Amino acid sequence: MASQSSINKTILPNGIRILSERVPYVDSVSVGVWAQAGARDEVPARHGMSHFVEHMLFKGTNKRSARQIADEMDSLGGHLNAFTDKEFTCYYAKVLGEHLPIALDVISDMVLNSVFDPEEINREKNVVLEEIKRHQDTPEDEVHDVLAQTLWKGHQLGNSVIGTRSVVKGITRESLISYVEEFYRPDALLICAAGNVDHRQLVDMVGEEFGRLEGKRAPRELIPADAHLDFNLIDKSTEQVHFCLGTSGFAQHCYEKYALAAVDSVLGGGMSSRLFQEIRESRGLAYAIGSYSASYQEAGLFVIYGGTSVENVEIVMDLTRKECDNMGRNGVTDTELERAKNQIRGALVLGQESMSNRMSRLAKSELYFGRIIRMEEIISAIINVKKDDVTEVASRLFSDSKFTIAAIGPFKKHSDILHEAFTPTK
Repeated sequence: MASQSSINKTILPNGIRILSERVPYVDSVSVGVWAQAGARDEVPARHGMSHFVEHMLFKGTNKRSARQIADEMDSLGGHLNAFTDKEFTCYYAKVLGEHLPIALDVISDMVLNSVFDPEEINREKNVVLEEIKRHQDTPEDEVHDVLAQTLWKGHQLGNSVIGTRSVVKGITRESLISYVEEFYRPDALLICAAGNVDHRQLVDMVGEEFGRLEGKRAPRELIPADAHLDFNLIDKSTEQVHFCLGTSGFAQHCYEKYALAAVDSVLGGGMSSRLFQEIRESRGLAYAIGSYSASYQEAGLFVIYGGTSVENVEIVMDLTRKECDNMGRNGVTDTELERAKNQIRGALVLGQESMSNRMSRLAKSELYFGRIIRMEEIISAIINVKKDDVTEVASRLFSDSKFTIAAIGPFKKHSDILHEAFTPTK
């Protein structure tokens, strides 16, 4: 039997938090530097700045060019990448345990010593503008941003990560440096590693790289994000209509999120879900149909996404509303709840085989709750979800069958059909 993993946490004198999970039976390690800076923190004049900073940190430091950063990681057989989300940005690497010092040195060099060369900034503006165009040419992706902007109108949680063309075009070296100085402060940084890692050695390495960093980030002002019942229909010449139905979910601190996970699983979370079986398998009306939930510090949301032909839109929408109404009124069966619990637990446990997943779960536990939430605690919460819990959550979400709606499709060409199908129930 494999030895158990061990989890440790240290806070440096300047406020940087260090977490590690040693998994003794693997040779690899995933390490990430997490900054509490994301689309949620952006005022309109900075919309997309978090994402652009992420791009620029790969473009050269005082001692490494962009090519040298890539070459150094490739020479280790490792993987270096980053992502920006609503509430944080993460720079991470996966390497053999013996190469952790080099990987951490590369990432810390990027975070602390990027030069933000004006020529590189101009080149990267073109890259990000092309990324925005690509996003807008992919309605099955764009519609989710449209929904968030509509549901959370006026709240920064509605910001899309990718940003806007006008802001990207106006980015300067000075604005990037100002952003990093404001948000990449020690108390807003977290270094997390999972796999073949020794915590004491990790603390020493982080202290050497980040120990001299000073300052504090202004606290994030948490503002309730109320859901707006509205609809946003965007006309584009597409073959399919892509739609999202959204409603309030639960913030990270809400225990109801575990019951919502069961609702998601039963309604649209997989191939055995009600929506998939009814709309795709039984009727063949759509290729993509499903649901998901997302939780943040201030709020959460629950979303149903689908894509279908114009002639199928009305019946797909009717069937979707019918399934939601049925769950809101009658909840789930014993068999459905048991299957949902097994699916959720299985995904969590199987995810433990990935050191990157372990690293991310550990980091988010700290960022959202300020403590280490072990897998056993999460699984226990899932196991303890009762039918009444699921029924109550489903009733709150679906009893009135009212949703915020976002859709992209040929609305001008087929206005009579599509506008009728997507007009919210009053």
